Amino acid sequence: MSAAPTVLPPNVATASTPPAGSHQRRKAERPQELIAAALELFVEKGFASTRIEEVAQLAGVSKGTLYLYYASKEELLKAVISQYLSSEIAQGAADARAFQGSAGEALRSLMVQWWTRVFDSPASGVFKLIITEVRNFPEIAEFYQREVVVPGGQIIGEVIRRGIASGEFRPVDIEGAVHSIVLPMIMLCLHKHSLGVCKPVPSLLDARGFIEQHIDLLLVGMQGPAARATSGTGCCGTAAP
Repeated sequence: MSAAPTVLPPNVATASTPPAGSHQRRKAERPQELIAAALELFVEKGFASTRIEEVAQLAGVSKGTLYLYYASKEELLKAVISQYLSSEIAQGAADARAFQGSAGEALRSLMVQWWTRVFDSPASGVFKLIITEVRNFPEIAEFYQREVVVPGGQIIGEVIRRGIASGEFRPVDIEGAVHSIVLPMIMLCLHKHSLGVCKPVPSLLDARGFIEQHIDLLLVGMQGPAARATSGTGCCGTAAP
């Protein structure tokens, strides 16, 4: 006589039964998984050379499932930009406006934060993509300009204006100053993803040290009368001339 089958209470799951809500959680995580897979492949192979099937395979889903979330490869790249760059710019804007210290300190904090969380992260590969491939994808170029370049420049410009108004910075061409601040950081990213892969420049291996020196030089160059009059030192702690 065979034993009677074990009957479990209605709410007790077996080892083969997925926990309640696991499917919903997995579905909610899927866009992020697709974005992460896209970033990895776009940076490794290039945007134009990456096939949508490869992104789906790396993310562990079908091509059809990917299209449920993103209608095209271009839309997927826009999602990558929004996830890894636009969100950090928005956070930087909030932090800069809430910062209580001097304009120089605010600028240093903003640049170090962006370097740590964007430029020195896997997301830094997006800059290489934009510079090397975006001319063939004008829709992406327009999106990047609107979502990254313009708001990022506005945040830095606001900090510089604050410093000029207080006398901490001398009057400067704000747009030119913004470019002077950002472009060396982007070039450091390009080095990291190109020459730095096979033959890095020794002086650039300490990226954080490079950024700190870059900021020091900029702050000294923008010094205004209020900074020079403060205890005989400049706005970044160097002796005033």
